Amino acid sequence: MQLCLMIEGQEDVTWEQWVALARACEDHGIGTLFRSDHYMNLDGEAPERGSLDAWGTLCALGAATHTLRLGTLVSPVTFRHPSALARIVVTADHVSGGRVELGLGAGWHEREHAAHGFPFPPLKVRMDMLEEQLEIVTGTWSGGSFSLRGEHYAVEELAARPRPVQTSGRAGIPLLMGGDAGPRGARLAAAYADEYNTAFATLEEIRERRERIADACATAGREMLRFSVMTGVVVAEDGAALAARCARLEARAHLPQGSLLGDAPEGWIVGTVEDVGEQLGALRDAGVDRVMCQHLLHDELEPVALLGERVAPLVA
Repeated sequence: MQLCLMIEGQEDVTWEQWVALARACEDHGIGTLFRSDHYMNLDGEAPERGSLDAWGTLCALGAATHTLRLGTLVSPVTFRHPSALARIVVTADHVSGGRVELGLGAGWHEREHAAHGFPFPPLKVRMDMLEEQLEIVTGTWSGGSFSLRGEHYAVEELAARPRPVQTSGRAGIPLLMGGDAGPRGARLAAAYADEYNTAFATLEEIRERRERIADACATAGREMLRFSVMTGVVVAEDGAALAARCARLEARAHLPQGSLLGDAPEGWIVGTVEDVGEQLGALRDAGVDRVMCQHLLHDELEPVALLGERVAPLVA
């Protein structure tokens, strides 16, 4: 099982901090850095926290790194036209020399949409948009002349150049989808995606969702997708350092004091190196191929080193 770093970019991560996090990943053996694609703080309690654009950040990091893979988890269909999204992802792919991954989803944060003037239609409509965007993005990456006239988007004889550098995904650039593996999401993932990601899930939920994705893949006549989990991870060298780190995170994330050590939110992984290795090992044994470790204290680099050098070997 692989460990990735997941950073919530809307939590006031500065460019200098992005560079430091990316270099820490490369220095300590974390192979992939994911970031959220949001423009504002999600709980509404810290409106002063800023967010650099996700794909602008990843393009810049692609030029500032050498081996690190980079991706979104996930880009909402409501933010960008699919032909423009496909183009910026290919741009990042070329800038990085073939090291990007696209996570694509229906979007969910209504207040964020209202603030920025993005339409926020009902979920069924957003899922319809997602299906058309998946077809357009993958069709655009194919390199041939591509046309689609759907209910929400239309492209005509689009022959986008340049093509992606990568050829490892079904459409070139690896594409991730995520959610709780509902029927439509599972069907779309089996048709278009290379990986399915679920977030903050219990072991029982992980097994159930993985089984639904496996069934959808079997119906589509393809092998099982890579299956991953995104969840909060707090790791420290010893108990005293862990208590201090948890207290700082509780204050930053507006969590009740003592909650992370006493009764962590569902799905979270909290502990010393050995404890975290054991908890992550349970995910591996449930069929998880990689974990996107959400690191909310983005100005602390020691946890990145611990994950890459100490925890990753325990779950490889």
